[in-house]
Amino acid sequence: MYKPKPIDTTDVNLPDDLLTLTEKIAENVHDVWAVGRISEGWTYGSEKNPDKKTTPLLVPYGELPESEKEYDRNTALETLKLIIKLGYRIEKV
Repeated sequence: MYKPKPIDTTDVNLPDDLLTLTEKIAENVHDVWAVGRISEGWTYGSEKNPDKKTTPLLVPYGELPESEKEYDRNTALETLKLIIKLGYRIEKV
C-alpha cells in the first residue's frame, strides 16, 4: 500500500520575496494543468464529468474558487520550501 512520505519542510521559512513568488507559481501551475486538460480534449462545463471531459476549473486562475487556488498555492509553496531544504538557493537576477 502506498504511503506518501513528503520531505518535512516545516523548518523552512521563506523570505517575503519568495512568498510573493508563490502566487505567480500557483497561477502558472494552474495554467500548465489547464493546457494539459485542453490538449486531452477537456472543455469548460458547469460540473465535472469525466465521460464528457468537462470541468468547471477550466477558467483563468483569478476566477477559481479559493479552495482551488489554495491547492495550487500549497504546491508552489512546498516546492519552493523543498528547493531551499535541499540546499539550493533561489535568486532573482
